[in-house]
Amino acid sequence: MKPLHRLGTVLLFLFAVVLLWQTQPSVQAAPGTDQAAQVILPAGKPVQIKVPLGLPPLPIPPDNPPTAETIALGRRLYYDPLLSSDNSVSCASCHDPQTGFTDRHSVSQGVGRKTGTRHSPTVINSAYSTLQFWDGRAPSLEEQAKGPIANPVEMASTHADVVKRLQADPKYVALFKEAWGTDQITIDLVVKSIASFERTVLCGNSPFDRFYYGHDKKAISASAQRGLKLFTDPKKGNCAVCHTIGKDYALFTDNKFHNLGIGADLRGNLNDLGRFSVTKSDADTGAFKTPTLRNIAVRAPFMHDGSFPTVKDALAHYIGGGNANAHLDKEIHALDFLSFDERDDLLAFLDSLTTKLPDNVGAPADLQPVAKPSAQKQ
Repeated sequence: MKPLHRLGTVLLFLFAVVLLWQTQPSVQAAPGTDQAAQVILPAGKPVQIKVPLGLPPLPIPPDNPPTAETIALGRRLYYDPLLSSDNSVSCASCHDPQTGFTDRHSVSQGVGRKTGTRHSPTVINSAYSTLQFWDGRAPSLEEQAKGPIANPVEMASTHADVVKRLQADPKYVALFKEAWGTDQITIDLVVKSIASFERTVLCGNSPFDRFYYGHDKKAISASAQRGLKLFTDPKKGNCAVCHTIGKDYALFTDNKFHNLGIGADLRGNLNDLGRFSVTKSDADTGAFKTPTLRNIAVRAPFMHDGSFPTVKDALAHYIGGGNANAHLDKEIHALDFLSFDERDDLLAFLDSLTTKLPDNVGAPADLQPVAKPSAQKQ
């Protein structure tokens, strides 16, 4: 073959390779994950998480479908203090099933009894939250799980150190192999497992749900029924404007952020800027995510700073119209026109939102937490 012919053949081959490469679909890692975690899918038995009455279909990320093995692994990781720097704190330390998957303290204690500035939000139904944390800084349960591990006032560890300790434990190596089909543990597989477990922490089928969606007119008291009307009436409580109730399901949150004046002093100055710290939008100043009201009767204290010890105290805040500040939500206005009987009816309705936790969300037998004396007193 003549040199020019050989050169032409080579160039034609290279052109074909480039053309083929350009026409292939690209595989991009999801934000916040590494490439390895993006292509690894669970290796175990697929599970259809049962959704109780009153909740919508469960959103599941395509790269983390639940399996029996990832859920079991995530449950163990959730309760294991090995994830903290000194083996003293687990996820359950601040999100305890005994207290509605939150904490009795207004502000939780981390490693070395260090504290932050915000109350632990509940894990219950967090699978339906479009953004995680009070200020919405995490886009998913997976990304949320990364935060406390590396937070110096929470677990005070590092992602690399957690992976190193898990990789050194033959039991965890075997569990990750069973759940993910790989011997190499990564932080993304750790948090994907935790998130899969957290998606099973669903609370519905409460007395309210059986009344409203199950059409059992005896499921809640007459007082609670009156409270429901007050809750949804725009001219009365108007609570459902943020704690939404739909035709087919009720999340009791609009998944939005609102300024209620919590933490504002007499001059309207706020001690926590909330969502503004994430978006830098003036409209988000002092705004925090609307929490679900599910199982509210066992989740005291309340608000992002845990400043209200009882549901009645939280209701009193709304009765007074919140704390005045320049960014107070337009939907907040005084409810002092409600009679004392009407306020009691609202409380009775809120009580009807509490139900038992699903099975298999407590700690594995060998990771049962030690009772905290301080929590017993509150």
